[in-house]
Amino acid sequence: MGSRASLLLRQEEIEEIQRETGFSHNQITRLYSRFTSLDKGQNGALSREDLLRIPELAINPLGERVVQLFFLEGEDEQVNFRQYMRTLARFRPVDPNQKNNKDGVNSRDKKLEFAFRMYDLDQDNRISRDELLQVLRMMVGVNISEEQLGSIADRTILEADTDGDQRISFEEFSKAMERSEVEQKMSVRFLD
Repeated sequence: MGSRASLLLRQEEIEEIQRETGFSHNQITRLYSRFTSLDKGQNGALSREDLLRIPELAINPLGERVVQLFFLEGEDEQVNFRQYMRTLARFRPVDPNQKNNKDGVNSRDKKLEFAFRMYDLDQDNRISRDELLQVLRMMVGVNISEEQLGSIADRTILEADTDGDQRISFEEFSKAMERSEVEQKMSVRFLD
C-alpha cells in the first residue's frame, strides 16, 4: 500500500531542492504534483514515455531531444524528482539581481550548455555539420529542401567555426550566441 503518499516530499528535501534549483517552496510542491501525475508507474520516477506525455513536449519538434537531455545526467532509463527539478531549473528566468552569476543552474552559461547539448547529438563536445542537419530536420520537417538545409548548415558552420575544424565547439557556440537573448528565449515562467 505504498502508493503516492509514501512518495511525499519531506521539508528537508524541499529546502535542499530550493538551494539547488532556486525554485520556491510553492513551485516545488506544484511541480511535485505534476511529477506524480506524470508518473504512470507510480514508482517515484519518470520514463521517457512519461515525459513525452507532457503536451508542450509532445507537440514540440524538438520534444524528443529535450526529453533525451533529462537522461544525460544519469544513464538510467528513469528520472527521479531531483533530476527532473535540476533540468527544469535551467528554464527558470534569470533573476535580474544575479545576471552575472555564472554558477547558477539557470545562468546564461548553463542555458547555453543545455542549448549546445541539443545539437551535440553524439556528445563529443562538438557540433558537426551532420548533427546540425539532423536537428534542423527535426525543427523544420519537410518544409525546407535538403539543399536549403545544407546551405543553412554550411553557413552556420562557416560563421561560428573560428578554428577551422568544420565543427562548432561550446566556446564557438557561446561566441556565436553572444547577441542572442538566451536568458529570455530559454526561460519558462513557473507559477508560484
